[in-house]
Amino acid sequence: MMRRLLMLLVGAAALSGCVTKPKTPDIAAPSATFVVERDLVGETVGRGVFKSRFSKDRAFTAFLDGSWDGEVLTLVEDFEFEDGEKDRKTWRLRKLADGTFSGTREDVVGEAKGYMDGDAFRLEYLVDLPRDGGGATRVGFYDVLVLTEDGAVYNKAHVGWRGLRVGGVELTITPAQ
Repeated sequence: MMRRLLMLLVGAAALSGCVTKPKTPDIAAPSATFVVERDLVGETVGRGVFKSRFSKDRAFTAFLDGSWDGEVLTLVEDFEFEDGEKDRKTWRLRKLADGTFSGTREDVVGEAKGYMDGDAFRLEYLVDLPRDGGGATRVGFYDVLVLTEDGAVYNKAHVGWRGLRVGGVELTITPAQ
């Protein structure tokens, strides 16, 4: 009897952690639509944290430099983690005829898909995260970006592995000073 109860609790916990797309955050500004090719252009700074269900949270600062050529947003991201690690990633998000986006980045498997969802922008993609000791774990990122009332860009992402939510990212992006 105890064993069945334990299995039921473990199963319920696993199901409660299933990956779902993040809801549009309540901090989104009323009637302010996020526009990729406007709101990520120029020099900005993002401050955030990567939260993991299995390891220590990692705070970071991202120095972003975005440019738009009429078809492609190029967004260079220089990350500085609180533990001293540094990393650089470069997004290339191409706007398609139907208004959606197709994107690439060094660590993205295949292509990212971006689309508007009301006033929010959603970006979905797969990444191979390196493991200690070699190899990688493929996870899915489900980002939602919105404008806040003060004009900042807020990015919330769920990170999933095999249908389970294993982490998340929260990031607030403001103009560089």
